[in-house]
Amino acid sequence: MEQIITRHRHETRRRSLTITEIFRLTPNMIRVELAGEDLADFISLGADDHIKIFPEGAGDGAEMRDYTPRRYDNAAQSLTVDFAVHGEGSPDQGPATRWVMTAAPGDRLEIGGPRGSAVVAPVFDWYLLIGDETALPAIGRRAEELEAGVRVLTLAAVDSAADEQVFETRASHEPHWVHRPLDQAHEPGPLLDALAGLALPEGRGFVWIAAEASVTRALRAQIFERGHPKEWVKAAGYWVRGAADTTEKFD
Repeated sequence: MEQIITRHRHETRRRSLTITEIFRLTPNMIRVELAGEDLADFISLGADDHIKIFPEGAGDGAEMRDYTPRRYDNAAQSLTVDFAVHGEGSPDQGPATRWVMTAAPGDRLEIGGPRGSAVVAPVFDWYLLIGDETALPAIGRRAEELEAGVRVLTLAAVDSAADEQVFETRASHEPHWVHRPLDQAHEPGPLLDALAGLALPEGRGFVWIAAEASVTRALRAQIFERGHPKEWVKAAGYWVRGAADTTEKFD
């Protein structure tokens, strides 16, 4: 059987970094630019890799959270991490969100990982990337890392048009956005309806899905119902409603 995904393991260690820039990318996304000599040998081979964030002042390991390395440059010793956030004072805020809401240039942040990478073989004619706010860093990174001319469709649910992002990619990008309130991010309906109305291109296509676990499950089921090969799909529940710091993987 053709190997679609190759998994790589990396040596992990804590890296101490400094914020060089921090700003609101959109109303519900904060971009943090980090730098430090510890990034000279940083490795992240997969667009949906995860690093551990250890917010300053949190207990040893008790408050770590997973985030996607949005962009990195070993030579420049820089790393970009995007934080999806809710409104100030929201009960949905975790320790990393509370930290980033008050962080400033010069503040320190420790990270760990990635522990491993899942690399998708470049054998596809097109890609469909689906997700919510938490998936946008991985969606944006994958779209921007694709080769020139490769067709990529993105389908993302956000709070409003103000939260839409522009990905700087050489690929042939076709964006699709769904607007729904943040407090409805656990409801699959908006993304399911949008996916049902989306025609899949001809040829070999890789489908990537990440959102709240029940939303991911419903989207994955619809893709399979449309006859898409299971080997050409990767899906994950990036969060689980009502369960802090919980993810769900799908075979």
